[in-house]
Amino acid sequence: MEFLQRSVHLQRKAILRYLLKQCRFNSSNASNNFNQSLAERNAAIKEAGTWKDERVITSKQGPEISVQGSQNRILNFCANNYLGLSSHPEVINAGKNALDKYGAGLSSVRFICGTQDIHKELENKIAQFHGREDAILYPSCFDANAGLFEAILEPEDVLISDELNHASIIDGVRLCKAKKLRYKHRDMKDLESMLSENKDARTKLIVTDGVFSMDGNVAPLRDIVSLADKYEAIIFVDECHATGFFGKTGRGTEEFFGYKGRVDIINSTLGKALGGAAGGYTTGSKELIALLRQKSRPYLFSNTLPPPVVACASKVFDLLMDGTDLTTKVAENTKLFRDKMTEAGFTIAGEDHPICPVMLGDARLAVEFADEMLKRDIYVIGFTFPVVPVGKSRIRVQISASHGREDIEKCINAFIEVGKKKGVIN
Repeated sequence: MEFLQRSVHLQRKAILRYLLKQCRFNSSNASNNFNQSLAERNAAIKEAGTWKDERVITSKQGPEISVQGSQNRILNFCANNYLGLSSHPEVINAGKNALDKYGAGLSSVRFICGTQDIHKELENKIAQFHGREDAILYPSCFDANAGLFEAILEPEDVLISDELNHASIIDGVRLCKAKKLRYKHRDMKDLESMLSENKDARTKLIVTDGVFSMDGNVAPLRDIVSLADKYEAIIFVDECHATGFFGKTGRGTEEFFGYKGRVDIINSTLGKALGGAAGGYTTGSKELIALLRQKSRPYLFSNTLPPPVVACASKVFDLLMDGTDLTTKVAENTKLFRDKMTEAGFTIAGEDHPICPVMLGDARLAVEFADEMLKRDIYVIGFTFPVVPVGKSRIRVQISASHGREDIEKCINAFIEVGKKKGVIN
């Protein structure tokens, strides 16, 4: 009997070892198959000529940078550093001082033990800058967009969004329970049709980028305001590519059109013109901000913005509110680039904005064109699908106040040289 029990026990162990071996084998097969599938998809991207390599910068951000693999100083024309403040001495010093006084981070979220006096001070400055009642900070504007619509809209509401809004807006819209509609890009007839059809909704929210980052064109805010008044709708504008430098004093799309204070909700970023580090925010009425502090999931469940980042952005707002000629300089640089490139025969999309897309069409051409520009010490990137639609590949040049006239002219001359070599211009 004892022999029989031992035999059964050994058989069970053998079966268990076999099953474990099979599980490992099957798991290995599944993993191999999955990785093979990924490799094939990567290969297809490379074959299409749209593979995006990440160049490695070995210096601080600025009009000139060092790039790994090159011994030369490279002129940078594809950063969002519109005011050139990413490496401004006062901004850097503010971050250093905050690191010493407040530490590297809070290790917590805001409502637990993650709010310092500098966070409240920055929120107050943001609200003051935009002429609003209050503001709320997020780790990024992607989080601000992801956390807004779900918190403020319900099934009886309708949200009507421009079809070319930023990916973060699209993702944020998906999360909310309101009725969701998309109007054709900057098409006011389409927008009005949707407002009319949904005139009985409790809240009607029009959602748009202020400046569309891939095209450099501007939302028709004057017409949007008119429709909002007619149909009793409220307006949301994402100002990531406008805050700090667009409009006479950098107050963005509202100021550009002469409608300061008319937009109900503004989201923007600290990671572009306002220091270039990280962080985003929502600004609006005190009731709106109070609700977001209670319900906005990225705010409630994300670590607090680090003190050095807060201090850097706070110093940028000080510089802007004390008055600066940087907004004038970036506008002058933009006009110079757009005029000269158009004269040379290039097609430049957008509307008098520092985002200057040089339209090329073919994806492989855009990537190869950017590589040729780097050989001439100009840092630009080819934008291809899925970042832009198929057939609309481009090089998105971004102008900064920190560029000198000679920098702009060197960039233009390089474009002309490569453009002729590639048959883009005569």
